[in-house]
Amino acid sequence: MINAKSDTMASARFTCCCLLAGCLALAAKTSAQPHQWSVTSPNGKVIATVHLGDLSGQRDYPAGLRPYYRVSVAGHTVIHDSPLGLILSDADLTRGLEPVTASAPKLIEERYTTPHGKRRERFNRAHEVTLGFRGQGGLVLEMDFRAYDDGLAFRYRLLGSSQPRMATLTAESSGFALPTNGCIWAHPADNVTVYSPAYETYYENELAVGAPCPLTNGWSFPLLFRTADAKAWGLITEAGVGTNFCAMRLQGIAPAGVYRMRFPQPAEGNGTGNVFPVSATPWEMPWRVIILGESPGTIVESTLVEDVSPPSILENFDWVKPGRVAWSWWSDPDSPRDAGKQKLFVDFASEMGWEYVLIDANWTIIDNGSLHDVLRHAKAKGVGVLLWYNSGGPHNIVTEKPRDCMTYREVRRFELDLLKKWGVKGVKVDFFQSDKQNIITLYHDILRDAADYQIMVNFHGCTLPRGWSRTYPHLMAMEAVKGAENYIFTADFPTRAPVQNTITPFTRNAVGPMDYTPVAFTAHNHPHRTTYAHELALAALFESAWVHFADKPEAYRALPPEPRQFLKELPVAWDDTRFVAGYPGQYVVLARRKGSVWYLAGVNGQDRPLDINLRFGSWLAGGTWSMALIADGDDVRSFNTTRHIMSANAGEGAMVKMLPYGGFVATLKQQQ
Repeated sequence: MINAKSDTMASARFTCCCLLAGCLALAAKTSAQPHQWSVTSPNGKVIATVHLGDLSGQRDYPAGLRPYYRVSVAGHTVIHDSPLGLILSDADLTRGLEPVTASAPKLIEERYTTPHGKRRERFNRAHEVTLGFRGQGGLVLEMDFRAYDDGLAFRYRLLGSSQPRMATLTAESSGFALPTNGCIWAHPADNVTVYSPAYETYYENELAVGAPCPLTNGWSFPLLFRTADAKAWGLITEAGVGTNFCAMRLQGIAPAGVYRMRFPQPAEGNGTGNVFPVSATPWEMPWRVIILGESPGTIVESTLVEDVSPPSILENFDWVKPGRVAWSWWSDPDSPRDAGKQKLFVDFASEMGWEYVLIDANWTIIDNGSLHDVLRHAKAKGVGVLLWYNSGGPHNIVTEKPRDCMTYREVRRFELDLLKKWGVKGVKVDFFQSDKQNIITLYHDILRDAADYQIMVNFHGCTLPRGWSRTYPHLMAMEAVKGAENYIFTADFPTRAPVQNTITPFTRNAVGPMDYTPVAFTAHNHPHRTTYAHELALAALFESAWVHFADKPEAYRALPPEPRQFLKELPVAWDDTRFVAGYPGQYVVLARRKGSVWYLAGVNGQDRPLDINLRFGSWLAGGTWSMALIADGDDVRSFNTTRHIMSANAGEGAMVKMLPYGGFVATLKQQQ
């Protein structure tokens, strides 16, 4: 049964169920200094301080008593005094605020389960303080601050005055004052076109804090940063964006290293929808999230974006089935219109033991048979079918079919009911092209209605994950990345992809599932420079509950037995994820566990060979382990397969050699 409560109600239920009073000495406390409050994470490493002060003359801050916050991790200041507050169409809630409440400290300890993601069993702990301020017109602005073991999250709640009212937000003053001698990894928000914005720009590699954005649209989330000494790392993003808000980004200019919030562009979504979000009060707004740690591994392993998001609307998600997907469009864009070709991909999915086949754009004008021929063939082969949809609607003018089926509720629910009757397992919905409130509402509407008909969902041409996979466990994947399809469209993609592949696990894929469409061996319009082992590694390095394998069956059948078997056996939903080694822009090695087996994947983003002596942390149980390694061979198209026996107790590892732009995969199985 589906619980269709609103985002606000779900969040309120989460707060009521999970907040426990006490822990005064460890949690938030009022300091001896007037108008200053602090909150400390349960492990004592993350400390946030909020205060009212006049910081005129510092950075670019205006005069007057205003709210600011700062954050440290393990004794390192990572966010210096940064502004807070909101500006409404009829009230400025950034100045002249009078403190009226400061909550007793609250401890959050929560466990929940997800059917996919970095790990199945989640446990998050935080201390929270809520501060209330009275501003212009008697409006009360509350701020929640949660210090987690791996970061800080804060949000605003506009209570209004004595009577509910409609409010329009025209500016959010939240800022992030980064260490001015630090570095960032960030990607510009796309220019508005027929197909964008879609979070499909390249990440700029290790820029100085404050470096201007190369485009005029601001920096998209998430933004990765580190201190000058690399002893503290952070990732800035947002979570829990509901139907009462838009998705935001950061301004492209950061005077004195202060990154401020920015609204979507007016032209997004074919000009439909309001730039400024509107809601009735009380108005609970999204979380601003800063994942923090002493190494980039904390960011890779963190589930904080989902931890702060509203809990699942599903009481039972047994019908949510992650899996591998055979996909014809990358190798043959016209193939979705050919039932015969789709049957061949069904056959290949069955041969590989993969769970699904995706029939992409324009399947409504299929020839050489019918869609129902393919559906019947897939059912006979035990392969689930996923169907592509255009999300438009008035918010895009993309002509690929079917369109106008997902925008309007009555039409959408009729279509989803039809798909359920046909036995279709899921949909890929494409071309949203906007972060405005009206399109954020459309995402939620699609997910809620799809849940009613037990249809799984993948979003493409879309916004960034913002914790929705927790609220809607049937949200299997989102694109929001410059993925492998760019071997078709973008001339410089082969040159830039190796570096991007080493940045992505620390940035885009750190905040939610990512449909990159990996493992492309065939030389397409713009042939890849990565090795075959690098391409193979992306299947396990990148996390998504549906992994759409890009290449054609012939390319996979031509693989040697070991890499082909790896693709047959590879899970896509994980019990745990661990950072092994790496540095964004250079190389990365991750370990993911399914049951008792660990799957390792590593890639080299550099144009020179790289040798890594793998060492494993305490997460690898003691005893003797067998490692089956598939690494680069003598050239970019060959593999070197070896087996190693090692003792975890003795701290043994294995030397892995990667070619320029190379990679490897491995499985670790404990010996009896």
